[in-house]
Amino acid sequence: MESAQLLNLTTFAYLASAILYVAILIFGTKNKTMGLIATLVTMGALLLSTMGILLRWNEAFKLGFGYYAPFSNMYESLVFFAWCIALGYLVLEYIYKNQTLGAFAMPFAFVAQAFAEYWPQWNQDLRPLLPALQSNWLIAHVIASFIGYAAFAIAFGMAVMYLAKARNVDRSGNPDGTGLFATLPPLKVIDDVIYKTIFFGFVLFTVGGLIFGAIWANSAWGTYWSWDPKETWSLITWFVYAATLHVRYTRGWSGKKIAWLAVLGFFSTVFTYYGVNFLLSGLHSYG
Repeated sequence: MESAQLLNLTTFAYLASAILYVAILIFGTKNKTMGLIATLVTMGALLLSTMGILLRWNEAFKLGFGYYAPFSNMYESLVFFAWCIALGYLVLEYIYKNQTLGAFAMPFAFVAQAFAEYWPQWNQDLRPLLPALQSNWLIAHVIASFIGYAAFAIAFGMAVMYLAKARNVDRSGNPDGTGLFATLPPLKVIDDVIYKTIFFGFVLFTVGGLIFGAIWANSAWGTYWSWDPKETWSLITWFVYAATLHVRYTRGWSGKKIAWLAVLGFFSTVFTYYGVNFLLSGLHSYG
């Protein structure tokens, strides 16, 4: 089986996972069979994606491309982005033992994978890497950056969850919420998930996106920083999350304020990742 077939199947596996978690949210968390199936489907989707990525890597090797990394263009990076989200969610599910989180995380994995597979603009053919991409720093830079992006995406999903539940709590006066909102984790727990995922993503984004990226830029273009649009927006995104953590530590901000900052940060992340590549020309336009 070719990598394209495996990755196409992954799209439907992510869709099934997202539907199952949304069903758990709507119909309650007491159905342990549905919960087990949702987790197994998500693990299966992650396995399919892993096999597809590794097989694509092997296919490039067989074509004689030599140095190649299977996340060097927009199609491949979206596939890897979805993979990171799925892995990150499974870790959260294991830690917090609450599957309603999946309803606010796995849809992002499906959207990213579907966007990769079915958006006609992407060229899915294997092609040799550009000279500037033929560096060991590519792997370190991209992997760390996209794990950070995935953490920010999950934090965004958790922020939407927090804001929705907080609105229900305010309207009902019930601290646990009413209806399906009562099945969500307590607001304090959701706030903790938002904070920890942002912190984790911030560390990876700082190391991978900025530090590794600067070292790679110096080896490829002879300068650590050139104010390329991608670099500029990466710095803007970094400041948004740095400010979020700063007000958390120094001013004790939590709850809705941090949730809204997580929303703002993710929109900045999306523009850094996607918008810059197609709306602004620069050294990263090949992405």
